[in-house]
This record gives sequence, structure tokens and C-alpha cells, in this order.
Amino acid sequence: MEAIVRIEELRSKLKAARRNKANAEGEVRVGFMPTLGYMHEGHMSLIRQARRECDIVVVSIFVNPLQFGPTEDFDKYPRDNERDLALAEEAGADYVFLPDVTEMYPTPTKTTVVVKELTDTLCGASRPGHFDGVATVVTKLFNIVQPDRAYFGMKDAQQVAVIEQFTRDLNIPVQIVRCETLREPDGLAMSSRNVYLNEEERKQALVLSKSLSQAESWMAEPDMTVGKLELSIRRMIESAPLAVIDYVTILTYPGLEPVTGAQPFNGEHPILVALAVKFGKTRLIDNRIFFS
Repeated sequence: MEAIVRIEELRSKLKAARRNKANAEGEVRVGFMPTLGYMHEGHMSLIRQARRECDIVVVSIFVNPLQFGPTEDFDKYPRDNERDLALAEEAGADYVFLPDVTEMYPTPTKTTVVVKELTDTLCGASRPGHFDGVATVVTKLFNIVQPDRAYFGMKDAQQVAVIEQFTRDLNIPVQIVRCETLREPDGLAMSSRNVYLNEEERKQALVLSKSLSQAESWMAEPDMTVGKLELSIRRMIESAPLAVIDYVTILTYPGLEPVTGAQPFNGEHPILVALAVKFGKTRLIDNRIFFS
């Protein structure tokens, strides 16, 4: 595995790797997984999937300032490049791209990628500008790496929907691969921010996965509606004293359009049940996709 910090060096290495593998194997497929770093088993599962499906695997580690608001945790976001490099190599990466901010943004950027409508709800509503930063940096990374496949975890289902949308709208020739959310043995969705939780916050945060599991049973009740389901989930989360709800929302997926509160469940269309809740200073998200 090679660690690379310069854009032009990465491009040169990938060009040579494609050429060398093409000579020996014919068609060459490049898989890519962009990350903020501070890797956990969820990241590693994506790298392993890319390793199974692709000839060359590239991972990027870049804490992107454009997707953090002025009061968010950019400076405090956990970083450990040495540990991340070891985990990426263990999972099967060929190249890890670790640019600094000046490499990605050598001058103040005057161009951003903005996805409308899909970013008006969920995390987009409470984190204005966040998805503009995500869409911009992912577009830049796609242009740098030029992958055939890119792997994203469904824990941030809105992010996946946004990336699928601009990839399609801008005719970027990359297949977006949705990957299942990985969870701790007790059900908590894996996240780099879990390290911020103290013991009691960590214990109470389990209410997120428990409420999503319970939602499946509630949906089977004959008189259950979207409005009743949202209320039931909200009440269950509020039973955890430290939980401060940002949102409990049910939307279509991947269109992220509102579902009327009186609408019953009929098992025909995919819906997203999405949660964002703070425990102490740590904001966690979780979700599940069901058929309504």
C-alpha cells in the first residue's frame, strides 16, 4: 500500500497502475472510498467490499472544512493518520490519499456543487451548507481518482441520495455502491463521533437503534400511520433522559419527499425513517429504510 499526499502524484500512480494491470488482466476496475478518517470497522467493511469487487482500491482521508459549520467540530474532529493507514492496509487498500487543506483548496474556492431540494431537509436543514461542502469535495475527489465504483455507507442515507443525484445530473461516470450500516454488537451504528460519548451517553444512545427496530413492529399494526409512527418513535427516544432530538422524520427514498402524516403503510414504496439526536455534545444520526 502507498500513502500519497499530492494530487498529481496520485493521478500518475493510478494511471500507471491501470496501464500495468490492463496489460496483464484486460479491463481494470478502480474502487474508491472517501472518508474523513478516524476509521472503524464500518469503514473497513467498505474497503473490503471494494477489494472483492475491484482491481485497484483507493481510500482518501480528508477532513473537509467546507462541510463543517462555524460552530461545528472541524478542529476537534478525531484524527489519527498512522492508525488509519494501518487499518486501510489491513482491509486491502492499494493507495491512501491524504491531502492537506492547501492541496485540495490552494486558493479560496469560487466554485461549489449545490444539490437542490434533497438538501432542504434532515441534516441539510440543521446544518446549512453542509451538503454543498460534501458535494463539492466528492466531485473534486471523483475528478482526481476517476473511479469506476465509489462506496458509501447507508448510515448517512441523505448523503448517499445527494451523491447519487449530482453524479447522475453531472454525468460523472462512477457507479455509487450503497453499503449496509455496520453496528456495534449492542446495535449502536458505528461512527467516528462515538468516541465523544461518555459511558452514560453511550448507554442511552442505544435508544436510536432500538426505536428503529421497534418501528418495524409498529408498522405492522393495522391502524398505524406515518404520523403515529413518528410520534411513537419520538416518545421512545424521549424516554432516554439525555436525548435531545434534532429530528425524527419519515420521507420517501431516495427522493426525500414528505410522506403525509395520515398515510397508512401498504408495503409498496421505500421510505426512510431517519433520526438525529444529541447526547451531551455529540450529535448522532441513524436510519432504516422500510417499505411503506
